[in-house]
Order: sequence, then structure tokens, then C-alpha cells
Amino acid sequence: MHKTAEIIKVGIADMNIVKVPDLIRTTGLGSCVGVVLFDQAREIAGMAHIMLPDSALSRTEPLNKAKFANTAIKELLEALIRAGARPMGIKAKLAGGAQMFQFSGSSDMMRIGPRNVEAVLQELSLLKIPVISSDVGGNSGRTIEFDPKTGLMQIRTVNKGNSEI
Repeated sequence: MHKTAEIIKVGIADMNIVKVPDLIRTTGLGSCVGVVLFDQAREIAGMAHIMLPDSALSRTEPLNKAKFANTAIKELLEALIRAGARPMGIKAKLAGGAQMFQFSGSSDMMRIGPRNVEAVLQELSLLKIPVISSDVGGNSGRTIEFDPKTGLMQIRTVNKGNSEI
């Protein structure tokens, strides 16, 4: 008997893991970055919906590790390995990091989208996880869905239609 595919939803500042035949999806990626780590040979993937670049910005305890680039990616990687992914087989795809609003002045604090992308790329580099494709920046929100069987990420961008990476 074949299992019917489910779409596992990942909320804001959240993460989860799926195995074939399931898909994984997150919506509402504005300045947030959706990071998918996957091992296609093992047919497993994890997604994090990262809201902010650095947990040093946190003012709450306990820390929500899924919320920050510097904690979410490491946590997701460890969860994938525990679930059967091979460390050397893991690759990344990402989307989001839009600059949703225009601000006067050059305050770096208001560049949340670009700062999130920079932090995600830095963390992936530190963990030696190759980014094989991305759709980041711009000023439109996105919804992403990933299939661990095909390794394809479907992206729906507000006012721009659908694409695939």
C-alpha cells in the first residue's frame, strides 16, 4: 500500500523535516528566508523559516532556535543527520530575503531581508553546506514548496508567478 503524500507546513520561525513521498512548504516569506537542507539520495529534506539573522537580537528565553540564521541551520542539520541524512550528502536551496519596505536613510537595521540572506549564506559556508540554487532579494513575498524526491523547489512569488529551482 502506497502512502499518500502530505504537505508538511512550516510556520514563521519554525522548522520541520520530511521524507518521500511528503512535501514541505512555507508561506509568507517576505524578509524571512526559507532554507531547505536536503540529501536527495536518502530522500530526506528539512526546511527552516528564518526570521532574523542573529540570536544575539533575542530578548526572550527560552530561545526559539528556528527564528535565527545562526541557530536554525545548525539545528536543522543536526535533526536531518539524526533522521538518516549523510552529512556529506547535504545541499541547500534558499528563497526569500526580500526588502519589503523602502526606508529613507541608510540604517542597516532596516535591511532585514538582505541581512537575513547574508547571515544564512555565512552559516551555510561555516558548516560547509553547498548552496546549489537560490531565489533571494527583490521586494516581493514568496511561498516555497520542496520535494525531497526530485530535489525541486517550487516558488510562488507575489505578482510574478511561479518558478522552479
